[in-house]
Amino acid sequence: MGWWQINADTLAGSRFVVSPLAEATASLFSLERRTAGNPGERAWLDAHLPAYRERLAADPGLADLVRAAMGDRTRWIADFLTPTPTGEADASFAEELAGIRETPDAVARAHLRVSYGGPLPAGLLRPGVPGRMADLLEWVWTRTVLPRWPRVRTVIEADVVARTAQLSQGGWAEALNGMRPGMRWLGESRLQINTHEYPPREISGARLLFVPVTPRQGWVSWNTADRYAVVYPCSGVLADAGRAVAVPEPLGRLLGPARAGVLMLLAAPKSTSQLVTLTGQGLGSVGRHLRVLLDAGLVRRRRTGRSVLYFRTAAGDVLVEAQGEG
Repeated sequence: MGWWQINADTLAGSRFVVSPLAEATASLFSLERRTAGNPGERAWLDAHLPAYRERLAADPGLADLVRAAMGDRTRWIADFLTPTPTGEADASFAEELAGIRETPDAVARAHLRVSYGGPLPAGLLRPGVPGRMADLLEWVWTRTVLPRWPRVRTVIEADVVARTAQLSQGGWAEALNGMRPGMRWLGESRLQINTHEYPPREISGARLLFVPVTPRQGWVSWNTADRYAVVYPCSGVLADAGRAVAVPEPLGRLLGPARAGVLMLLAAPKSTSQLVTLTGQGLGSVGRHLRVLLDAGLVRRRRTGRSVLYFRTAAGDVLVEAQGEG
C-alpha cells in the first residue's frame, strides 16, 4: 500500500483548496472512463459524451495520448497532467492551466514514459503534447464544467464545511478516513493514500492540500518535496434536484412538513439556493424556515468562499434520528 509519513506541523498547516483545473481534469477522467457515481453525473455524462468523442476524433492520435497520460496500462497518471495546486485562494482556471501548457515537451515525454509503462510509440512522440492536453482540458472546462460552475463550487464548499466539522468532532482520523478509496489514517503519523504497492514518502514539513472535486475521481500529486495534494471526490448533492425527501410524520407534525423537510436535507451543508432547488419552495419560505431552525439551535450556518452554508447541529441530528427509532 502507498502511505505518507506526516508530522503534526504538516497536518496543522494543511488546508482545503478549490481548484477549477482539478474539477476539469476529474471531468475529463469521467468522460474518458465513461463512469458516473450518481444519477446526476450520469445525466451530465450522457449529455457531453457524444461531443467529447467528436473532439477526440477531430485530433488524430489524441485518444491514444489521453489513454497514455491517464495511465490505462500502469494506473499511474502522467505527472504533468495533474500539477499540484499552489494553494492560492481564487486561482483561476487559466492560471492553473498555464502550468500544463508551459511544460517542456521533453518533461512531458518523460512523464508519459512512466504512465505508459515503457518506450513511447511513434504516435505519442509528436511535439506539442502539453499544449494538446491543455487544449482538451480547456474544451472540457468551457463546454462541460463552466456552465454549472457556481453550483459545483457550492457543492465543493459544502464538502469542505462537512470535513471541517468532522475534524473538529473526531480529529484527523475521522476527517481523513474514507476521503478517497483506500485512504485511511494508520496511526504513528502515517496516512495511507491508496492500496497500490508504492514506496512510502516522507512529507513532514511539506505543505499538504486537500482538493475536493464533484466527479467520482481522485489522485495524489506533489511538486518536488515542498507541496503535496490529495484530490478526492466530495460528497455532494448535484444528483438530488427534484428528488423528494421523506419526512417522518411525527417530525412533520412537530415542525411542519416544509420546515421538517429543510431540516432533513441539512445532514450535509447546503446553501439557500440549493434548498430552494431541492424543496421546490420559494426563497422567502426557505429563509423563514432557516431562521426558525437557527433560533431553535437545530442548525448553524458558516460562510465559506462566496457561499453561506447551513447544516444541522448535534441537537438537529438527535431530533431527526429519533424519528427513526419510534
